[in-house]
This record gives sequence, structure tokens and C-alpha cells, in this order.
Amino acid sequence: MSKVFSSASAALADVIKDGQMIAVGGFGLCGIPEALIAALRDSGVRNLTCISNNAGVDGFGLGLLLATRQIRKMIASYVGENKEFERQYLAGELELEFTPQGTLAEKLRAGGSGIPAFFTPTGVGTVVAEGKEIREFNGKQYVMEHALVPDVSLVKAWMADRSGNLVFRRTARNFNPNVAMAGKITIVEVEQVVANGEIDPDAVHLPGIFVDRIVLNPTPEKRIEQRTVRAER
Repeated sequence: MSKVFSSASAALADVIKDGQMIAVGGFGLCGIPEALIAALRDSGVRNLTCISNNAGVDGFGLGLLLATRQIRKMIASYVGENKEFERQYLAGELELEFTPQGTLAEKLRAGGSGIPAFFTPTGVGTVVAEGKEIREFNGKQYVMEHALVPDVSLVKAWMADRSGNLVFRRTARNFNPNVAMAGKITIVEVEQVVANGEIDPDAVHLPGIFVDRIVLNPTPEKRIEQRTVRAER
């Protein structure tokens, strides 16, 4: 059975609701599901808890949802590129669960693997560990972190077959596989959809068992977060 939907809005229509926890793949603006984020904005759902490595930039990525005040809480590891995020957070209008980058990746991986919690030394003795269980192993302290299992995961891949087997493109792989694994429902935006059997099994980065729906977006913008060029001589 094909998992391909006609549009991003159609793929989201009967899935998303107010108050859900939504995980979004990407690192900065690399490998973000652009069409799915725009469709999420257009849906009008509110009071979302968003899990993502970062919060996008003003006017793009998750910055679109911040501009429309659809995000109630962010679970992220880096938020420094978004002025509207800064304004909302400092005004007390937005909650933030600041999470070390590796810990965030592991929380998602654990959620997708059915592991409810794990211990890590990252964050011990800092605000990250406040209110969490601390345990000693082999003379070293560790903080317990709970897995993340979002209601819906929005993911970007380069290619999918109609069963949802995915191939990611270079650094756009980043958080996307872990986000895909963790979601109760996973929707993937891709640039190419091919017939079943056209992807070499050894080339599959994530099997289709983790994918519920697919959306084709053959011409994403792929905006660069910070363009740096060499000065002319």
C-alpha cells in the first residue's frame, strides 16, 4: 500500500491537534521539512510543544510557527538565531526546556527504541540536572533523562519508495532518523518518490516501518542559515 499523500496539508489533516507534542527534524535550516512546517502553520493548530535541535530563524522553519504564536513550549538545544523566539521567551510568553544536543538526540533515539530513560554524565552539576534523579556509577555521577515520544514527527529525507524506506542526503541526515523513529505518527517530506524495489536495500538509511505518510516536495528552498563568503581581494 502506498503511503504517499497528495500534499503536506492532506498528510497532516486528520493527524494534528491542539496541544500535541511535535518533533521536527533538521539542524539549523539543513534538512528541515519545509513544506510540512508551512502546512502545520496553515492548519492553525495551537499550544504545541515542539522538539527540534533549534527554533528556526525569523520567517523560516519553526520561525513561521513562532510568528503565529502556535508554539507554547520548545524542547531544543540551540535557539540563538531567532529574534522572535528571544522576545517571546524573555517576555515569559514561551516555555523552554533547554537540552544538551547529544542528550536531545539520545532522548529521541531512546523513544524510538522503546527505552523509557537513560543515564548520562552531561549536565550533572548544572541547571540541566535540576529536579532530576542523580545516580553514581563507578564513582561518577550521572543524571537520568527521560525518552521523548512525540505525538507526530515531521521529517525531511531525500528519497523514499512507496513503502516509506528512506535515503537521506549527506548532512541533512542529522536529527531526522531519530525524529522519525520516535514519533507515534511519522510524516516524511521527500524530494523523490520511487517505486518499491528501486532503492538498493543496502542504501536504505531508515526502513519504512518507521514511516506512516510521505509528501513529495521536489523543489524545496533549502535556505542557508548564515552565508559566509571570502572577502574580495
